[in-house]
Amino acid sequence: MDPFRGLGIPRIPGFAELLSLLQTQTEALAQLPRTLADLNGTVRELTAATTSARETIASAQRMAERLESLVEELEEPVRALRPGIERVSRVLDDPAVDTVPDTLRRIHDDLMPLISGLRQAQTRMGSVTGLLRRRPQPGDEDDGY
Repeated sequence: MDPFRGLGIPRIPGFAELLSLLQTQTEALAQLPRTLADLNGTVRELTAATTSARETIASAQRMAERLESLVEELEEPVRALRPGIERVSRVLDDPAVDTVPDTLRRIHDDLMPLISGLRQAQTRMGSVTGLLRRRPQPGDEDDGY
């Protein structure tokens, strides 16, 4: 039993406590090489990640510069297209444009039978004129007799 307990005087560690502290310190020192190796590996990985990030940033910067030059090249022609695009949009907004598909469908439905009839008439006329050309006419002297 410690005679100075309760008097506010710090207790002097005994042999068992000293051994316990030395053992804890020894275990911590034994773990130190492994901890340092892990730390070293982590630092290497961080260095590799930093290098990769630096290369990625440099590549992104080159790409951004290329895009910027392309945008500068295209900006003026695209701006020049704006009035025409606005005119086209006004034309396309016209309600008459909505009727174009129906109008084309009606034209197709009305004209295709006429065109088909004209083709048939043309074919018939071609066969009639072909028959008339092949038939020898009376009074031809090319009979070969």
